[in-house]
Amino acid sequence: MQSTIIQIGNSRGIRIPKVMLQESGIDKNIEIKIVHDGLKITPQKEPKKILSETTLLSQKVLTRDWDNAEEDKAWINL
Repeated sequence: MQSTIIQIGNSRGIRIPKVMLQESGIDKNIEIKIVHDGLKITPQKEPKKILSETTLLSQKVLTRDWDNAEEDKAWINL
């Protein structure tokens, strides 16, 4: 497909047909990267959500494993 760069306010942009956006998986947020021969536009990856239960469990395990006198002695000798 060919397109033309157009003026959009103080910026410049392109129009992307709806069908192309649907097929590419691009919905709202995008990443734009410069590649050796142009630009690459991809959907922005959503960060994985960590459940609060998992976070609390991890903190409990770390506290149990790291917060003891033996660990303190081991770190002092390093």
